[in-house]
Amino acid sequence: MESAEIRRRWLSFFEERGHTVVPSASLIADDPTLLLVPAGMVPFKPYFLGEVKPPAPTLTSVQKCVRTPDIEEVGKTTRHGTFFQMCGNFSFGDYFKEGAIKYAWELLTSSVADGGYGLEAEKLWITVYLDDDEAEAIWRDKIGVPAERIQRLGKKDNFWSMGVPGPCGPCSEINYDRGPEFGVEGGPAVNDERYVEIWNLVFMQYERGAGDGKEDFPILGDLPSKNIDTGLGLERLAMILQGVQNMYETDTLRVVMDKATELTGVQYGAAQGTDVSLRVVADHIRTSAMLIGDGVTPGNEGRGYVLRRIMRRAIRNMRLMGATGPVIQELVNVVIETMGQQYPELVTDRKRIETVALAEEAAFLKAVKGGTNILDTAVTETKAAGGTVLAGEKAFLLHDTWGFPIDLTLEMAAEQGLAVDETGFRRLMQEQRDRAKADAKAKKTGHADMSAYREIADGSGATEFTGYATTQGESVIVGLLVNGVSAPAASEGDEVEVVLDRTPFYAEGGGQLADQGRIRLDTGAVIEVRDVQQPVPGVSVHKGSVQVGEVTVGAPAYAAIDIKRRRAIARAHSATHLTHQALRDALGPTAAQAGSENSPGRFRFDFGSPNAVPGSVLTDVEQKINDVLSRELDVTAEVMSIDEAKKQGAIAEFGEKYGERVRVVTIGDFSKELCGGTHVGNTAQLGLVKLLGESSIGSGVRRVEALVGVDAYNFLAKEHTVVAQLQELVKGRPEELPEKIASMLGKLKDAEKEIEKFRAEKVLQAAAGLAAEAQDVRGVAVVTGRVPDGTGADDLRKLVLDVRGRIQGDRPVVVALFTVANDRPLTVIATNEAARERGLKAGELVRTAAKTLGGGGGGKPDVAQGGGQDPAAIGDAIAAVERLVGETA
Repeated sequence: MESAEIRRRWLSFFEERGHTVVPSASLIADDPTLLLVPAGMVPFKPYFLGEVKPPAPTLTSVQKCVRTPDIEEVGKTTRHGTFFQMCGNFSFGDYFKEGAIKYAWELLTSSVADGGYGLEAEKLWITVYLDDDEAEAIWRDKIGVPAERIQRLGKKDNFWSMGVPGPCGPCSEINYDRGPEFGVEGGPAVNDERYVEIWNLVFMQYERGAGDGKEDFPILGDLPSKNIDTGLGLERLAMILQGVQNMYETDTLRVVMDKATELTGVQYGAAQGTDVSLRVVADHIRTSAMLIGDGVTPGNEGRGYVLRRIMRRAIRNMRLMGATGPVIQELVNVVIETMGQQYPELVTDRKRIETVALAEEAAFLKAVKGGTNILDTAVTETKAAGGTVLAGEKAFLLHDTWGFPIDLTLEMAAEQGLAVDETGFRRLMQEQRDRAKADAKAKKTGHADMSAYREIADGSGATEFTGYATTQGESVIVGLLVNGVSAPAASEGDEVEVVLDRTPFYAEGGGQLADQGRIRLDTGAVIEVRDVQQPVPGVSVHKGSVQVGEVTVGAPAYAAIDIKRRRAIARAHSATHLTHQALRDALGPTAAQAGSENSPGRFRFDFGSPNAVPGSVLTDVEQKINDVLSRELDVTAEVMSIDEAKKQGAIAEFGEKYGERVRVVTIGDFSKELCGGTHVGNTAQLGLVKLLGESSIGSGVRRVEALVGVDAYNFLAKEHTVVAQLQELVKGRPEELPEKIASMLGKLKDAEKEIEKFRAEKVLQAAAGLAAEAQDVRGVAVVTGRVPDGTGADDLRKLVLDVRGRIQGDRPVVVALFTVANDRPLTVIATNEAARERGLKAGELVRTAAKTLGGGGGGKPDVAQGGGQDPAAIGDAIAAVERLVGETA
C-alpha cells in the first residue's frame, strides 16, 4: 500500500466517523518556543491548553513534522528520519479511552477491502501505563487481545505530558511484531526493534505540576474535560505494509535513493558506508523540499540554518559517493513527483522550490571549493604541531567566511582523525550574535507571564476588532497589567498593558506595525498607547503609560487611534500588495513574499529570488505600480472560506497560519491576497510610490525598500534640488548630467594617476643619492634614513628595493627606510642574499624597528614591512636597526 493511500484511508476512516478533517499545518511552527513542528499534536496545543476553542469536538489530521536532534543517526538506524508524517485523531471532551482504542483496532485490523490496513491481529502487542487498569481491561475484555500480549510500562515510556504544567495522562502504544529475524521474542518491553511502535494513544485526564524530565513532576488532579490525542507514524506503517526492512526503503524515499544511485553509480546494498550516505541523501532531500515548500529559506540562524544544514549534508554525501556536479534539481524533482500526490502545492510551487534549492547548492559548492582548502591546511598544521583538536577559531572562520556548518566541519575533521574545539566555536558564535543584537529591539511579548493573558482571555473572551470600519469608539477595560502583573488599578506614570472588550487599535501582525493613540476614561484619565500586540490569539494588549488620573478594571473607556499614522501605514500596506504583484509579474511566481514591514510612509518587502533584480526591471516594476495608482482602482476586503480564496487565486504568505475563514484584499483586477491588515479605499490615495532599491538579506531572498505618498514626494523633491545644484555646477541639462559627471570623474582619475606617477618618480630619484651614502657596519653596506612624509607604502617599498639593487658587488646590504603616512610611522627593510647568509633577515630587523615605533610588523627574510604609533621615535628606530646589524653581522 503506497503512502498516499495510507494517508487517504486514515482521513476517510475518521471523517466517516464524524471527525472534522484539519489540513496539515505549515512546518513553520506557530509557537515562539519552536522553530519547526516536531509532533502531530503541536498545531492543536492551543485547544488542549484551553487558549482557543477547537472548531469541532473531534478532529483528524495528517501533520507534516520535522525533527533534527538525532540527525547524526539518520541513515544508521531503521527508524531515524528528519521528516515524517504523523496521523492523528483528537477528541476534546467527546470519546475517551474505549472510543480511541476501538477506533485504532478497527482501522488497523479491518481488511483492505473494507477500508482498513489489514494487519494481522495476532502480531499486535499492546503496552499500557503501570496502573492503568481501565485501559488494560478495554484491550483484554472489549477488544479481545490476549493478556500475554499486553505489557505494563512505567512513566518514562507510557505517560505523556507537554513538558510543562498542564494536561497530561497515561498512554497506550500499539506495537507490531516484525518476526524473529529482527530479534528475540518477549514483546516491546524486551525488544523495540522487533516489536516496533506504530500508534500511540494518549489519554489526557490529569493536570500536572512543575518538574523536570519525563518522570519528576506531581499530578495535581483530574482535568475537568478528558481529551484524546493519538499519533500513528505514517512511515512506520508504510514500512510494515510495504514489507521493507526500514523506512528508507518505503515508496517515498526509495525513489530518491534510486535517483541518487543513478547519479553516482553507487548501488544500494553494496557497502555499509554508501548505504548510509544514500539514506542520508533520501531523507535530507525530502525534508529540504518540504521545508522550502512551506517557505523556509536557507540561512545561518533558526529554521533557515536547519534547512541549510540538512541540504549541505545531503550534497556532501552525494559528493562522497562520487557526484561531481550539481545534483539537487533531479533529486528535488523526484521528491516533488512523489510527495506531490499527498501535497499538491509542491507541484504548484515546483519552480520556486527548485530555484531556492539550486541557489543553495551553487553557494555550497563554491564554499566547499574554498573552505576545503582552508580546512585541509588547518588539519595539516594541527597534526604537524602534534595536536588532536582543531581550534575553535578555525571552525569559526570556516563557518563565518565559507558557510561551513559546524556539523560539516566536525564530520570532515573526524574523517581525518581530529576533534574540534566546539566550546571555542560556540563562544565565538555567541560573541558574534551578541554584537549583532546589541542594538536590536526587545521582543514585543511584554514582561507578563503568558498565564496572565490567558486568564484575561478566559474571563472576557477575544477582543473585538472594530478598526476596519472605525478609528474610535466606546469600550470597557477588561484587563490591566502593571509591570507584567495583573492589577485592579494603575496610577499616573505607570507603564501598563490594557485589554479592552473591543478596540479600533490594530495589533501588529502580518507585517503591519501597530496603531498608536489614546484611551480616555470618563474620570478624565488618559492612557497613551505606543504599541499593540496579541501575545495569545485573539487578545489585543495595548501597551503604554498612564498620562493623567487613575485607570481601573471595568471602567468604560473611549479608544481613539492616531488617524494620520493609520492612514500612512494603510498606504504603505496597499503599496506592498502592489509591489508583490508587480514583482511576480516581472520575475514569475518564485518572487513569493518572504516577509514585510509596513510603517508610516514607507515599507520593505522581502521576496524569493536567487539573483539581484536588474535596475531596469526594478524601474519597470516601479512604473507599473504607479500606473496602477493612476487607474484609481478600488481596494476591497471580503471574508470567505480558505478554499474559496484559493479558487479565486488569492496569494497567501508562506509561514502564515490561516483559519477556515480568511479575509481577502482585492485591488481592482490587479492584486488579490489573503490579508488581515488595513488598507486604503482606492489606489489614488497612495499618491506616489518610490522604490529606493533592492538588496540581499540571505540566500535566495531579496529586499525592496520604498517610500509612499508624501514621503515619496519629499524624497523626489530633495533629489530634484540636488539635480538642480549639479546642473549649476556642471552647466548642463539634467539629461546631460551622467555624461558630464562621468567625463569629470575620468579626468580627475587621469590627473590622480599623473600625480601618483610624478610622486613615484620623485621618490625614486632619491635612490642613487641614498645608495651613495651607504655606511659600512662591520662589512655590511647599511642604508638608513627618513624619506619625505606622505610617501605611500608601495612607493617606499619600490625605493628600498631600488636602493638595494644599486649597491654593486657581492658584499652584504641592508636598506631600512622610514616615513610618516597618515600620521603613523612606516618602515620597509630589505636585505640581499649575502646579508641573509650573515644572519641579517628583514623580518627580524622590521620587528625590532616596529617595536621601537610602538607597533608591529613582519614579512619575508628578504623584504619586510612594519609600522607603529609614534612618529617621533623614527630616530630611535633607525638607531635600533643599525645596532642590531652591528651585533648580528
